[in-house]
Amino acid sequence: MKSEEKKLEILIGTLKGNKAKFDASNSIIVALNPSNYSIEKSANYTDSKIPGLDSPVTQYASGNAKTLKLELLVDTYTFDKKQDIREAYIDRFEKLIEVDGEIHAPPPCKVVWGTMEFVGFLQSIQKTYVMFLGDGTPVRARLNLQFKEYNPVDIQLKKTKRHSPDKRRHHIVKDGDSLWQLAYQAYGDSRQWRVLADENNIDDPNILHPGDVLTIPSLTVTPLVKDR
Repeated sequence: MKSEEKKLEILIGTLKGNKAKFDASNSIIVALNPSNYSIEKSANYTDSKIPGLDSPVTQYASGNAKTLKLELLVDTYTFDKKQDIREAYIDRFEKLIEVDGEIHAPPPCKVVWGTMEFVGFLQSIQKTYVMFLGDGTPVRARLNLQFKEYNPVDIQLKKTKRHSPDKRRHHIVKDGDSLWQLAYQAYGDSRQWRVLADENNIDDPNILHPGDVLTIPSLTVTPLVKDR
């Protein structure tokens, strides 16, 4: 038996606190599935200049939200009695990018197609009308949609296990050690060398003596040191 083709569906939801809620009765189901879609994820990096080094140290700063891009062909000439495509589809899609009076923001959306699920907000919509009736009524259009992922902070924190030290510890200086290197190893951020210098009363960060014992303080009691 041939399995029934699953149509791409966009569920329209609302926000309850920081959680997106969806009702299956409020959705847009397309007649023609897309031929492809793309999901993009990128990250931001910063360069930290360190005295004595030829090149800056590149460090991870933050990630960007995922984006989903897809192209849909909506058609009423074939499927919906030649109804004006703007009334049948376009108006509904445009509401996804308008402010919802209840949540004071556009509604969250869940794009579902087979095993693919993407929760986010419609960021942009481009409409190209490609077929018309004799009186100029558009009955077919190509839609380019871009969604930006909705990923609440509490969910991200649960997913990301951080290993920065939460207890004071000590390090015996070896040949070749530097405060910038030790800060990067301890905190994942070489800019925190000032924390180590202050904690250990080091006046010249370029001078470390092998055999000295350095205290590595806990980040839970140490504020983030930013570039001055």
